[in-house]
Amino acid sequence: MKKTLTFILILAVTFVSAQEKLQSIVSVTGEGTVKIIPDQVTIRMSVENTGDDPVALKTLNDKAVNEVLSFIRQNGIESKDVQTQHVTLNKRYDYNTKTYSYQASQTIMVLLKDLKKYDGLISGLMTNDINRIDGISFGTSKLEELKSEARKLAVSNAKVKAVEYAGVLNQTVGKAIQISEQGSYSPPMPLYRAEAMAYSIDGGDETLAIGEMEVKATIQVVFELN
Repeated sequence: MKKTLTFILILAVTFVSAQEKLQSIVSVTGEGTVKIIPDQVTIRMSVENTGDDPVALKTLNDKAVNEVLSFIRQNGIESKDVQTQHVTLNKRYDYNTKTYSYQASQTIMVLLKDLKKYDGLISGLMTNDINRIDGISFGTSKLEELKSEARKLAVSNAKVKAVEYAGVLNQTVGKAIQISEQGSYSPPMPLYRAEAMAYSIDGGDETLAIGEMEVKATIQVVFELN
C-alpha cells in the first residue's frame, strides 16, 4: 500500500510541475521588404563560331575571346568581375549535305558596377566578336545592408501581428522567447515600373530600363502571452 501511495504522490507532483511550466505563447511570422534602385548589372555573353576544322575553329574562337577580354579590361573592369562560365566544342551532322561541322562557344559573365558604361560596353563588345548576349540581371552593392534592414522590418512586423492577436484576446505580449529566420532572405527581384530609371547612348533612345529591386526577409518569432 505504501508503494502505491508513493507512486500516486509522485504522479501528482509531476502533473502539477508540468502545469506550472506550461507557457502561454503566440507564434507569428513577420515579413520585411526593402526596395532600391539597382546600381550594378551582370551581363552574360558568348563568343560563338562554326567551322569544318575543330583545331582551327578553337584557335579562331580563342583569339576572339582574347580580344573581348582585352576590350573589357580597357573599359576599367577588374579581373575579379569577369568570369568564364562555359567552354564548348560541339560536332554537328548536316543530313542534307551529309557532312560534319563544328561549333565552338565560350560564355563570359561580366559584373558592371557603373551602369553609365553599359551602352558603350555593349556596343564595343558587339564589334569585338561577341555575337550573342544571353541576358542581363540587375544587382546592388548594398545587399548586406538591405538584408539587415529587411530582417529588422520583419521582426517589427512580427511584433505588430503578435500585439494584434493578443489584443483580441484581451492579453498582452511579453518578451520574445524564440526567433528564427525562414530562409534568411529572398534574392533581389526586379520590379519593372513605368517611371523606372533608364540610360541611353548620347541622350538618344532608352536602352536600359533599370526599375527597382526588392530584398525580402521572413522571420518567425515566438512571444510570451500575459
